[in-house]
Parts: sequence; structure tokens; C-alpha cells
Amino acid sequence: MQCLADVARNRMLCAFDFDGTLAPIMPRPEQVRLPDGTRDMLVSLSSLAPVAIITGRSLDDVRGRLGFQPDFILGNHGMEGVPGWENQAAGHARHCTAWKSQLEYMLGQSLDASGIWVEDKRYSLSVHFRMSPDPEKASALLGSVLSRLEPRPRLVSGKYVINVVNEDAYHKGSALEALMRACGAESAIYAGDDVTDEDVFQMKRAEVLTIRVEHNPDSAADFFVPHADDMLRLLEELIVRLRTAGARNWVKSVASAGS
Repeated sequence: MQCLADVARNRMLCAFDFDGTLAPIMPRPEQVRLPDGTRDMLVSLSSLAPVAIITGRSLDDVRGRLGFQPDFILGNHGMEGVPGWENQAAGHARHCTAWKSQLEYMLGQSLDASGIWVEDKRYSLSVHFRMSPDPEKASALLGSVLSRLEPRPRLVSGKYVINVVNEDAYHKGSALEALMRACGAESAIYAGDDVTDEDVFQMKRAEVLTIRVEHNPDSAADFFVPHADDMLRLLEELIVRLRTAGARNWVKSVASAGS
């Protein structure tokens, strides 16, 4: 795979989404864990290049699900873990508290809210409707309810979930760029599977190779792998390419951001 060889340099950053990319999606977020085989492959990869996890989960949530310590962990779609993120954290948390209160009130007034639940990640909210008896009706209800939130948030749809974040917050694309600047990465690879990962895919930077799990004709990703199970094969190939390139874990001398 020539594209991997092109970005496999000594100062390459390997970044990955978590749910649906490294770990299989489950009916409830708390059921998700990193499979042993994937963890072992990531540990091997981290001996050759720095590894970053960029996830919609909070930092506290995702850390216990990995089974190893990456060089970097960015949570809340990039809001947590980027150098200097603490400067905006209080404002993000304040808005999330207000949104959660509004949502609980409005959803409590609707008979169609069965199966909808709000996950409070402190700096963002995820409104899940996978367990709704009628997901299409639940999605329509949420479209109406979320449009009335004050102050107006940025809404990012996912697989049976709508993420509620501050308008000025980092997204995965801007967070990856900030992390690359902070650690001095000259190139990067990023793999994801969802709408939130499009913020990375749409960057279209020559030095950033993007890969989406499962083909989607509307995605801006450079390449696709058919299924999350194929990530193991991708990781194996990446390790081979980095070894061939004589890569070394150059980031060990750099102070970790959010890890």
C-alpha cells in the first residue's frame, strides 16, 4: 500500500477514533472495550510511532477501556487533551449543564421520548436514541428539541446519536492539527467511522492520510476499509511500513498532551 509508505516517516503520528473503529459498537456505550488483539497491535505500533486516540468519549471514560497507555488521548471530540484546552473548559461545562437541564425538561414533556437518553460528558452531551422503539420518530423529535437549546450549540449527528457541543469548541480535525503542531509531527494517519470523523477527512492535507471504516460515497476520506475487523490488517501493514522506514518513537522526548 504505497500511500502508507508515503506517510510512514520518523515524525509520523498515528491517530484513531475509538468506537466503531478500534472497538466494536455496542447497544450501550458502557459495554464497549478495546479487543485484546487490537490492543496488542497498538502496543506494538506505539514502539514505532506515537499513537493518539481521538474520541467522542470523555478522557475519564475512555482511559479505562483501552488496556494500554497511548502517547495522547483527546476526549470529547478533541475538546479535552489538546494543549491549553483547560482555558475553555469552564465555559463548555457551564453550557452543557444548561443544555442538559433544558433537554430533560423538554423530553419529559413528550410521549415520543421513550428510549432517548442523554449522556453527560461534562464538556459535551451525547443524546442517544438507538434504544428507541421508533428511531426515525425519535430523530425527528430530537431535531425539534435540540433546535430550541440556548445558547445555540453545534450539533453533530452520528450512528443513532446526536452530539451537542459548543460552537467554538475543538472538533476532531482542528484537534488533530493542534496536536500535530504541539508534538512536531510531519505526517499523520487517521482512521474513523462516523460523521464526527469527517472533520478530519475534510482537511484534505497531503501529509495526513485518512481512512474510513465502511464505504460511504458521501465521505471525504482518502481510503476505506470494508469493516472494523479490517483495522487489524491495517495496523499490521502500518507496523510493517514503519519498520521498513526505520521509524522510531520520536515523541517519547516530547511532553504528552492529555495522556
